Amino acid sequence: MSVFRFKEFEIDQENCPMKINTDGVLLGAMADVLHAKEILDIGTGTGIIALMLAQRNLEATINALDIDFNAFVKAEFNFRNSLFHERLTALHTGFKEYFDLNPLKKYDLIVSNPPYFLHSLQSPKAEKNISRHTDEQFFLDLLRIAQYHLSDNGTLELIVPVDISLMLQNLASDFKLHVKKCIKIRSYEDKATIRHIISFSKQELPEVCFHDFCIYEGQGVHSLAYKTVLKDFFIIF
Repeated sequence: MSVFRFKEFEIDQENCPMKINTDGVLLGAMADVLHAKEILDIGTGTGIIALMLAQRNLEATINALDIDFNAFVKAEFNFRNSLFHERLTALHTGFKEYFDLNPLKKYDLIVSNPPYFLHSLQSPKAEKNISRHTDEQFFLDLLRIAQYHLSDNGTLELIVPVDISLMLQNLASDFKLHVKKCIKIRSYEDKATIRHIISFSKQELPEVCFHDFCIYEGQGVHSLAYKTVLKDFFIIF
């Protein structure tokens, strides 16, 4: 299905290397967007996260970057055809190149559902390699960008596998960043954690907030928590 219909917008994902996925919609639904006026979405893909954040915060201006041309074209199309088009801008660029051209730019929220296959067998399709595969340097660059381009009270929020989350938590202090929140995501209650939504800020908090989140309560049956965070977006809820 090339067009995915949400309650307040549509996503055309035809020819986009990274389709709509659970990771993206969970980050879009749960990122702390309340006080963010300027938002950056790195690796926007179809634009799904940026559109969800625009729906959740009607005052935010959002820039969405993607290095893949097909993704950029599709995100731009989806933005242009949404109710939030005046506050959304798609840009065909990597985040390092973007900040080379905008060295003083700062954001209240930087989000990303980044590539996460480190040193793994790559797909023969180049565009899928870009969207799904990376190395440690990508994450070091991401932390460095956050160090210099978050506003004083800004937040970097990522959804990543557990091993990458732990790596980032160990590296954060090198970039003067502090863990703010960690949502531990499981498919089922009796299964291991598969993802973290991990948040970093420049401000050191008295304690880190940890939360558990389960996607399913039974085979093919979404949990109440999942339905609650996505009820404003998914037509089926």
